[in-house]
Amino acid sequence: MTGRQTRREFGVTALATVLASTLPAPFVQAAGKAYDPGASDTEIRLGQTVPHSGPGSLYGVLGRVGEAYFQMLNETGGINGRKVKFLSVDDGYSAPKCVEATRRLVEQEEVLALFGSLGTAPQTAVHKYLNSKGVPQLLLNSGASKWNDPKQFKWTMAGLPLYPTEARILARHVLATRPNARIGILYQNDDFGRDFLGPFKKVLQDAGGTAQVIIEQSYDLTEPTVDSQLINLSKSGADVFFNISTGKAASQSIRKVAELGWKPLHLLFSSSTGRSILSAAGIANATGVVAVRYAKEVGGPTWSNDPDVLAFEQLRKRYLPNVDPDNTIAFAGYGQAVTMAEVLRRCGDDLTRANVLKQAIGLSGFRPPYFLEGISHSFTADDYTPMKTLFVSTFNGADWDISDKPVSE
Repeated sequence: MTGRQTRREFGVTALATVLASTLPAPFVQAAGKAYDPGASDTEIRLGQTVPHSGPGSLYGVLGRVGEAYFQMLNETGGINGRKVKFLSVDDGYSAPKCVEATRRLVEQEEVLALFGSLGTAPQTAVHKYLNSKGVPQLLLNSGASKWNDPKQFKWTMAGLPLYPTEARILARHVLATRPNARIGILYQNDDFGRDFLGPFKKVLQDAGGTAQVIIEQSYDLTEPTVDSQLINLSKSGADVFFNISTGKAASQSIRKVAELGWKPLHLLFSSSTGRSILSAAGIANATGVVAVRYAKEVGGPTWSNDPDVLAFEQLRKRYLPNVDPDNTIAFAGYGQAVTMAEVLRRCGDDLTRANVLKQAIGLSGFRPPYFLEGISHSFTADDYTPMKTLFVSTFNGADWDISDKPVSE
């Protein structure tokens, strides 16, 4: 590792040399065991690309918690007697960097599979490549509808609620609570943002009522603030605000709504409800925000004695003391690492990429430790929707009030 190479850039890899060949090693089968590149009697290699730097850098904690979890597993014997080498590589939330990083993971580091990689645009850039190579692209931190295409892209599976699922549930909530709603929308100007718009507006259209979208404002990730967009939205007369933003834009928009004295029904993208994002916005400013929910919350009173939350806290204290205890993004990363470990455990000694995919599909009914009770994965061979049932919740200024019953799309 050179002076310019960092642990974040190369995950926890300690390889002394880069493999000379860019061609994958041949399939190996011996003594009842089966291996593809990235697996052996002693080791399993996994890869991931997330933004450890750049505008999405707060999501870099996904990689750090994955490193910590697999380090903990390795110290207690690994998975089925094999140590896991996990490489979390920085892509800066950039499609070109993601392509470069992914090709390196597949062709040089020869990982068995990738999991937990983040971002619709970056992952779209490597979607066809990974499927052409037959490399599992699992539990993506993106809910784009395109990931549910097992006929054309069977190697790719999302780990978040699909954006259309979330959009349809929120649209029906608006119709039930504000039938005459005048809706303003802020959305990220990319496939991620647009994946919400169509399904949300179609539910309104199909209802045939008076609820309607009266203004849409977009933003680019490179913009320093979304203040001007929020000012336009607040002046529009909208009494419902659908906030399809991420990272710092989500924190800024929550804060700006409060600063403007605008009091709409505020609908927020679920992955932006993490405590770290709300804290950056000012916790009190998020009071009344409505979001779909499928995961437990760390750092709040509701789950303080939950066994899964306590297990994460033990990991955090030992390996990640600089990560805040209320970092919900880190907790989600922990849950995804646990889920990927479960896939590998189920693989047994058949560590081929085809079997990794088969076991991932077989997660239907499995509840990762960060999921709420009543929600589990729903994958089937013909439908890669990660989950079809979610809760609607409202932030009360300290924690989330979760609906008594889950709702489906």
